[in-house]
Amino acid sequence: MAGYHHGNLRDAILAGAASVISRDGVGGLSLRAVAADIGVSHTAFRRHFGSREGVLNALAVEGNLMLAEQLRGAASAGEFVDVGVAYVRFALANPGHFAVMFRSDLLDNDDPELISARSESLAPLRDGVRALGAADPTATEVAVWGVVHGVATLALTGTLAGALDGPLGAPDRSADVESLARRALSLLQPSG
Repeated sequence: MAGYHHGNLRDAILAGAASVISRDGVGGLSLRAVAADIGVSHTAFRRHFGSREGVLNALAVEGNLMLAEQLRGAASAGEFVDVGVAYVRFALANPGHFAVMFRSDLLDNDDPELISARSESLAPLRDGVRALGAADPTATEVAVWGVVHGVATLALTGTLAGALDGPLGAPDRSADVESLARRALSLLQPSG
């Protein structure tokens, strides 16, 4: 990332942190390195976030809100399966955010903003499951979330491509992963 010159410093810090996490993992996040990348003092983090946990919390909140927006868009434009595919698409497009969003061990899980953002991001999945009329909506919700989160995680870690034969080694891997997610989710829909 080029040096920071003007604009929204908070957003620049979050974008820089997401980029580092995407490239190096959460363990590779150095606030000093991000500050150097964007050309600001490392004390800028303290003013905006207080600590490394504050940066991670802000990334998790931002990621959950971005995910909620994508899932709502998919819900209004398509079938329930499209919501699940949008979840996988979000993860593949935003690996830095996705790596942090579900890491309870790194976050302040009592933060009201994080609690609200998490609830907002899961609402389209929950609403879609309820609309399916499943006999056990709670178990179906967990199964759907498990499928999309699992497919996304396996794809991001490279495990999925290495474990399966077929088209996942193709140049457009994200389209193959989305297709796999769509097929897996269709297995969970009640027939009728």
